[in-house]
This record gives sequence, structure tokens and C-alpha cells, in this order.
Amino acid sequence: MPNYRNESTERLFAAVAALRTPEECAAFFDDLCTIKEIRDMAQRLDTALLLDQGRSYQQIAEQVGISTATISRVNRCLSYGAGGYRAVIDRMKEENA
Repeated sequence: MPNYRNESTERLFAAVAALRTPEECAAFFDDLCTIKEIRDMAQRLDTALLLDQGRSYQQIAEQVGISTATISRVNRCLSYGAGGYRAVIDRMKEENA
């Protein structure tokens, strides 16, 4: 288990998992995060989705407006991370099928 996980972070993860609709998620993240934090997380997810589609770093940088260093970090997480991006991408594909 990563060293940042504790009772407080587990409560946060349980709170996110308890949200049932995109509207509830938006309201929670509006209260919890700054606009920049939400946009940064959205860019990282967009980056993971585009990497999964086989897009190049240059294409992603131009389309998403994100640095190649951040793209590289997302790519490392997508390939060797805890599996969070993969779980979300696979679930989104299932729902769109």
C-alpha cells in the first residue's frame, strides 16, 4: 500500500466511490478542488485516453495542451502504475460499447 494511504485518504476514496452521478461528482469536486486542480486531473485522464488510442506525445501535447513531461508521467502510470487509469479506460470502453 502506498505510504500516503491512511484513514483520511481511505475516507476520501470511499466518498468518491459513493457518488452516483456525474452531477454528484461535479458538485463534490467543485467543493473539494480548485478549478485548476480539476482541469489538471481532466487533462491527465484525457492524456491517458489518447495514449491508449496510440497517439503520439506531440499530438497529445498539441490537443490537450499538456507538457511532454506530464505525458511521460501519465504514460508510466498507464503502463506500470497501480492500474487506476487502465480500470477507468476499460470501464469507459465497456460503457460505450
